[in-house]
Amino acid sequence: MVRCMETVGTPTDHASSLADVLVEADHRGHYSHGLNRLEMYVKDIRSGLTIHDMEPQVLTDKAATAWVEGNNLLGPVVGKFCMDLAIKKAKEAGIGFVVAKGSNHYGIAGWYSSRACNQGLLGLSMTNTSPVVVPTRAKEGTLGTNPITLAAPAQGSDSFHLDMSTSTVAFGKVEIYNRRDEAIPDGWGCDKNGIQTHDPKEVLIDGGLLPLGGLETTGGYKGYGLGMMVEVLCGILGGAHYGPNIRHGRQVKKSTGKIADLGQCFMAIDPSSFAPGFTDRMSDLMNTHRNLTPVAGGEAVLVPGDPEKKHIEMCTKRGGIPYHPNQITNAIEIAKGLGISPPTIID
Repeated sequence: MVRCMETVGTPTDHASSLADVLVEADHRGHYSHGLNRLEMYVKDIRSGLTIHDMEPQVLTDKAATAWVEGNNLLGPVVGKFCMDLAIKKAKEAGIGFVVAKGSNHYGIAGWYSSRACNQGLLGLSMTNTSPVVVPTRAKEGTLGTNPITLAAPAQGSDSFHLDMSTSTVAFGKVEIYNRRDEAIPDGWGCDKNGIQTHDPKEVLIDGGLLPLGGLETTGGYKGYGLGMMVEVLCGILGGAHYGPNIRHGRQVKKSTGKIADLGQCFMAIDPSSFAPGFTDRMSDLMNTHRNLTPVAGGEAVLVPGDPEKKHIEMCTKRGGIPYHPNQITNAIEIAKGLGISPPTIID
């Protein structure tokens, strides 16, 4: 990943920040936002839609808040800068809230909240994205998947990690189903008329994703509301592009060629600024749910972050991250196209 980005002119430290986020996504099992996204970043740098020779800039700076200009850099570069700034403020003021404009796709939101959690803080992050989500009762996409994440430390090495889109699934998951030529489940997407579909191609070509909850009858309007909330905290508050004004990253016929100018927010909270014993109560809450009696014949009850922990354990046992053969083929093609040696595959 680093070599691919360096080949198109990305500074090594910027390329490393991107690679850290992408690898961690795959490590946690979020394959839609890992190696699957590398080609997109390569193309954005190569085309000049994303800048590679600047750094993020603080526009306004107060004790607990900051407003940052991302200067159209790679999203992980902007995100790391902002979250680290929020962490610094939280350690000094009890809370740090940083909002950025001029950013780009920043990978999995959970990577940023984890940076705070690893230092004993609560971490939150949100971002708006390309308008591929169709609001309840509409047939045109005007919102992004607009993810929300919260990471909170518990006792020992345990932690709570919520990382979810405000659509039923991320767009990349539909792409993966399409690559495998498989039908998508109920509630994932709709066709160009706003009607639910199971054909990933109809979603990818001129349809869209459904809000979290799917159809109106199953609570999709709640996901629609959460998506708009993210727009308020990111695009509107940050003075970035928002809603349908964001460039459409998947359909060439709808793409304006303009910069993404995404809005993103990052928060870090020091639990010691509030009631003592936070990690004890956090562990109690999590273990209470883990120890619930499963439905007959069902699997154990999990809390947010547990599936990712299991995937990380699997990767550790196997000595690496397993990929679908088609994804490996795609990575080899990217390398060949850039004239660099392909990744080493361990069978």
